[in-house]
Amino acid sequence: MPRGLFGRSLLIIVMPVVMVQAVVTYLLFDQQWDSVTMRISRAVAAQIVLFVQSYETIGAERFAAEAVRLRETSFGLVPVVKQGEKIPETDSPAYDVLKRVFVRELSSRIERPVWIDSTTLEDHVDIRVQLDGAVMHVMAERKRVMSTNTHVWVGWMIATSLVFLSVAIIFLRNQIRPIERLADAAEAFGKGRDAPDFRPSGATEVRRASLAFIDMRERISRFVQQRTDMLAGVSHDLRTPLTRMKLELAMMKEDASIQALKGDLEEMEHMLEEYLAFARGQAGEGATDTDISQLLRDVAVNAQRKADGKVPLKTLALTAPEGVALEVRPNALRRCVVNLVENAMRHGTKVQLSAVLHEDVVEIAVDDDGPGIPEARREEAFRPFHRLDSGRSLATGGAGLGLAIARDIARGHGGDIILEDSKLGGLRAMIRLPV
Repeated sequence: MPRGLFGRSLLIIVMPVVMVQAVVTYLLFDQQWDSVTMRISRAVAAQIVLFVQSYETIGAERFAAEAVRLRETSFGLVPVVKQGEKIPETDSPAYDVLKRVFVRELSSRIERPVWIDSTTLEDHVDIRVQLDGAVMHVMAERKRVMSTNTHVWVGWMIATSLVFLSVAIIFLRNQIRPIERLADAAEAFGKGRDAPDFRPSGATEVRRASLAFIDMRERISRFVQQRTDMLAGVSHDLRTPLTRMKLELAMMKEDASIQALKGDLEEMEHMLEEYLAFARGQAGEGATDTDISQLLRDVAVNAQRKADGKVPLKTLALTAPEGVALEVRPNALRRCVVNLVENAMRHGTKVQLSAVLHEDVVEIAVDDDGPGIPEARREEAFRPFHRLDSGRSLATGGAGLGLAIARDIARGHGGDIILEDSKLGGLRAMIRLPV
């Protein structure tokens, strides 16, 4: 079965037409053609019986003299008797219906062997009757012996069917096209891209599905926008009390409890920065054609600049092909890659950023030589505000939102993030984005 709706619908239309034609053609050739051929060939057989009987009655010499005159009285059938000849011993190269008619008619009336050739000559049928010491040859026009216009009828039937089938294909394509546009719009929305030109069209059911999709898209867009606005508003409003708390702590006498409170405030401030960065990347940003290679180079340069001068020394290598362009939200995707790179540089000393373009997907990989994450706990690492105890603990910093935000951005583009073992010995975070 075809996989597409157009192919399956077309098959539903074509198969009944083909079956009807096959049945009609079979009945026509098996019954109609045989019936018509049998009727007209029986008349020719009766004429030949008269020739043979006349030959036996009046003799060979007189029959030869009368043969020319028979052309006018026997509708063009002219018998020719050749003495000392025998009919071929091979089977008659003729249609079965002709064999049945002539053998039955001639054998039942004059009891003479007959040989028929309806395939060698294009416009005539060669009929030979064995006489005593001679063979009677009769060249009959094909149209007088068998039905010759049946194939014309079949040709017209096939031609008209092809015309109607072509019209059906055109109309069916017009009915399938709105469904394809709906699928393209849904796929684009799933990849975080806009489809402003999409309009409901087609049959009533397709229009209902299109309107339902538009309503769903608007509800999801409103939900995402409200969540982003709320996240940005809450994060912005919390910065004011945090600033006051920092000023008050700065004026207090330094001791262990004050240092602990300052650490908590720094952690909260870092969380708010991540919130705001995520909100800035999501709020109102449209998808545009973006050079992924250039975006990765910018991320690598900024990350390396931040890492310079720190101990231990952080190194970042980049390998990305040129000319890799995708329709994405650039700020959001940059935040996604930055989160993964910062996470890798926080836990390792060697980081490798790479991109690979496949036929239908772009893979962006961030490898590090850190302690990694056990396979059983990798999905747990994407939980918001959750930090793993082993290898990636509170001591290494982070608010537990980096991977969660990165996956949310990747999925907003129709892709995902997968954690694997790295060839550097640590963790590999793989971003997969559909082309």
